[in-house]
Formats: sequence, C-alpha cells, structure tokens
Amino acid sequence: MKVLIIEDEQLAAENLVTELRKAEPSARVLDIIDTVRGTVEWLNSHPSPDIIFMDIQLADGLSFEVFNMTRVPCPVVFTTAFEEYAIRAFKVNSIDYLLKPVKASDISFALEKLRNYQSSLQETFPPGSFSIDKVMQMLGTRYKSRFLVRAGTHIKPVNASDIQCMYSLGKATFLMDERGTSFDVAYSLEQLELLLDPVQFFRINRKYIINATAIKDIIAYSGSRLRILLHKIDDDDLVVSRSRVNEFKSWLDR
Repeated sequence: MKVLIIEDEQLAAENLVTELRKAEPSARVLDIIDTVRGTVEWLNSHPSPDIIFMDIQLADGLSFEVFNMTRVPCPVVFTTAFEEYAIRAFKVNSIDYLLKPVKASDISFALEKLRNYQSSLQETFPPGSFSIDKVMQMLGTRYKSRFLVRAGTHIKPVNASDIQCMYSLGKATFLMDERGTSFDVAYSLEQLELLLDPVQFFRINRKYIINATAIKDIIAYSGSRLRILLHKIDDDDLVVSRSRVNEFKSWLDR
C-alpha cells in the first residue's frame, strides 16, 4: 500500500508513520508534505498513491484548498487535533476522520473501512471528482458556528453570528464581536474565507471580512468604490475593493 502523508507538524508526522507501520506493515510512505502548495505540486508530478492521510490545518492554509487546485485521485483520511469538523459525517461517507494523536487501531479501522467500501467510494467519488464543496458537504456542519477566543486568563466562545468583522493587523488576525471588542484568532483571512458562511460574510478587501448584519451604512466612494460603516467600527480601510464592488452588490442583493 502506497501512502502519502500531508502533515505540517514533525512529531505528528513521525507518530503517524510509526502507527501506520503497526497497523499496516506493508505500507510504504511515499512522501511527507507540509503545505497546500507542496501537496498540489506533488500530486501534479507523481503517480497516485493508494491513500492519503491529510491534516486539515497546514503551514500555508487549510488542506481543503487542495481539492480546488488539483485532482485528488485516491481516498483521503483526514487527521486533526480538533473535533470541530463533524467526525460522524466523514464516517457515514466512508472517508474517515482521525483525531490526533493517531493510534494504530484507528488506522486499522479506517483502512478496513476503505477496503470494504472501495467500490462505493469509486462510484461516489471517481478519480478527479473531489472538490471543496463535496468535502465541506461531508462535514455535516458546513461552516464554523463559533470561535474560542482568549480574554486575559479566560477562554470564551464567540458565535459567528455575533461577529462584526474579521480583520488583519500586521501578521495577526482578529475578530470583533457585537460589542466592538477585538480578540485574536489563530487563522488567516484566507482560512476564514473557507470557514465562514459566504451568505453571511464577505471579504471586502485584503484587510477585512465583514458580517452583513453589522453594516450600518454604505457610501459611494472615489473610483467607483464603496465605503462601509459598521455598527461598532468606522475605519478608513473599510472600503470595498474596486474589483469586488459588483460581487459585493450581488452578495447583498440575494
């Protein structure tokens, strides 16, 4: 069995290889990739493995991005340290989802499951048919409904519906709640675009993703752009990029 591992944490990758060899001594690890870009390049230049073990959060983004950038010609078993991506949905759809640290027994179960349902997997997901929409549909809960943030020594959940906006500042990313309080989050804006419901949230420029319910006013601005006023924030950078104005209007008019 030829295996490709997509994992950006060295210890997690080493553990996966160790447990994989316990579960499947004949398994041959072809490579270990730690980025979305590297995964796409590898898949475009190598014969298909028999199976891919893929972490969800990689060094340069979410692994779901891979499915939009190239064909994924084999079954995928996702691995992660977080339970927020609807484990049961993967199991029902015959693509497993393993929580770290991954154990040999988990791998054995996943491999046996894939063997038993290989024919149905090929019918449902023929080579080249994977897309981020299909993967996200399998997650059951399509988008994040809340975020855990740190407030001093406390940790609190913030519902996605209560978020005014997400924004970048330097190398950090923050969310602002309905009270106008900002909290840092461990995601890039590119990752948040995939995690947030596009019916509710829109990325207006490189710095801001805004919630439709947070819009207080929209003002015609220079160069056919639009300036946005939110209920709890008035920032000169809250301007819809010229290239996104038409898409922004369509997003609002639905």
